Amino acid sequence: MLNQGLIEYHKEIVEYFNYRGVSVVFLFRRNLLRRMVSLLANSHDRYAKLLNGTHKSHVHSQEEAAALSSYKPIINSTSLISDLREVEMDAVKALEYFNSTRHMVVYYEDLITNNTKLNDVQEFLGLPQKELTSRQVKIHKGPLSDFVKNWDDVIKTLNGTQYERFLQADY
Repeated sequence: MLNQGLIEYHKEIVEYFNYRGVSVVFLFRRNLLRRMVSLLANSHDRYAKLLNGTHKSHVHSQEEAAALSSYKPIINSTSLISDLREVEMDAVKALEYFNSTRHMVVYYEDLITNNTKLNDVQEFLGLPQKELTSRQVKIHKGPLSDFVKNWDDVIKTLNGTQYERFLQADY
C-alpha cells in the first residue's frame, strides 16, 4: 500500500529492510482505473458498512461480493488523468526508492490469469513450492462499465489518452 507511508518514509524503511534482509514483493495493478474503482468502493464501505454494519475489504461469499459491488462510485473525471498519473508516479518512485532492496514486482492481473505466478513469488521468497488457494471472492467481476456510475464521462475523459487501454476488459 504505497499510500500508507511507504513513500513518505522510504529512507527509514529501506534502511530497515536492508539491515534485516527483508525481501519485498511489490503488488501492482496494471489497470489503474480498476484499482481506483476498488479503492473508491472500499472507502465507501468503510463508512456505509454494507455488510450487516461491518466493513470488509475482502469477502468470502458471492452474496457479500454482490452487496459490495452494488455501490457504483462516481469518478471525478476532471482530475482523473492527473490522479492516474500520480498513481503511476508513486509506483515509479517506490521502485526507485527500493532499488537497493531485494525485491520483485508482481501484477494483480497476472495472479488472476497465470496460475504459476504464485510459484515465482514462493521461489523468490525461498519458500517450498505449495499449491496456494484463497477463499476470497473477487468483488468487481466483469467490465468496469458495470461498476462506475458516470462511465460515459470516464470514457470521454480517457479516449485518445495513454490511459484509454484501462477502458478495455483486462481479465
